Amino acid sequence: MQRRNFLLSLSATPLLAQTPAAPAQPAPKEPDLDWYDARKFAVEGLGFKDVKSPFDRLPARAEGVVRPEVWNLSRDSAGVAIRFVASTTAIHARWTLTGKSLAGANITAVASSGLDLYARTDAGKWRWMGFGTPTKAGGENTAVLVTGIPSAQREFMLYLPLRNAVASIELGFPKGSTAAPGPARAAGSKPILFYGTSITHGIGASRAGMTHVAMLGRTFDREVINLGFSGNGKMEPEVLKFVAELDPAVFVLDCLPNLAAKETRERTVPGVKQLRAAHPDTPILLVEDRVNANSFWVESRRKSHEANHAALRESYAELQAAKVPSLSYLKGDDLIGDDGDGTVDGSHPTDLGFMRQAAQFEAALRPILK
Repeated sequence: MQRRNFLLSLSATPLLAQTPAAPAQPAPKEPDLDWYDARKFAVEGLGFKDVKSPFDRLPARAEGVVRPEVWNLSRDSAGVAIRFVASTTAIHARWTLTGKSLAGANITAVASSGLDLYARTDAGKWRWMGFGTPTKAGGENTAVLVTGIPSAQREFMLYLPLRNAVASIELGFPKGSTAAPGPARAAGSKPILFYGTSITHGIGASRAGMTHVAMLGRTFDREVINLGFSGNGKMEPEVLKFVAELDPAVFVLDCLPNLAAKETRERTVPGVKQLRAAHPDTPILLVEDRVNANSFWVESRRKSHEANHAALRESYAELQAAKVPSLSYLKGDDLIGDDGDGTVDGSHPTDLGFMRQAAQFEAALRPILK
């Protein structure tokens, strides 16, 4: 009887117990930030002030003078960096892109359209700290670049997108932080100017700070000016006209990947003389074409590189015979290594290829910059 009553009491229990609803969680609180227009800090990598948009790399008056392809590519913010000093535990960013694509077949969205943050350590070395991932082409993007860092004051450097145009950028710091422009460069420390192709532009890098141009800026602790124009770095007099307006420590001419041997032969000597007319003594570094990774197997490609290198060597010899001063020469055979692992697609470097290239450029530039 007791067992029967026990079973009856069980059967009276509801099969599905009702669990009380969890209380609604409050929405995450938006951080309380002070926002700064990045142009209030130290903006580097821009040789010209009379620009159409804040981070253009050629002046507004270049439109209609250089080819449309060059003009359009000059709107990309490749090589532009913001230097600032801050005491903060976090750094936020919001930036507006004008390009309609966030990435390409051989460049990541972070490199093409995102932000890349470095900070100087107590030992004085630049070290990577964080990045901003883009999510919206042709519009405003927001990101937390880094959070949870010690609030001690230090110097930061933020690289802008390589293959997109930036209409505006702001940096946000938690209330109570301090932020100011980065310190002035050492007196007499002129920038290194690179005029070149998609490789100079940075195509293939995983982040904007991983191009050889950016690496060399950190290595030599100098401003760098990146005048790389993807597929259109052709040593043209219309472009060199504007390059010659600038006053760098050295002109690096690295246009051979976009030239055939005939063009190299036709344009190198006049191009160097065009720069030399405006800058009688400023060093000029001529750079051979990097060797495509599969040139080991493809004879036609290998012969094309050999012809291009020979044309540049002939031009260099002609300039030396004419006693054109302050010329240096960098061979291209080892720029990306010889194991085939230094590129994304045979041509454009991976981060490994850019690191190898930076080492070759450093060896060539160090005696020039003494």
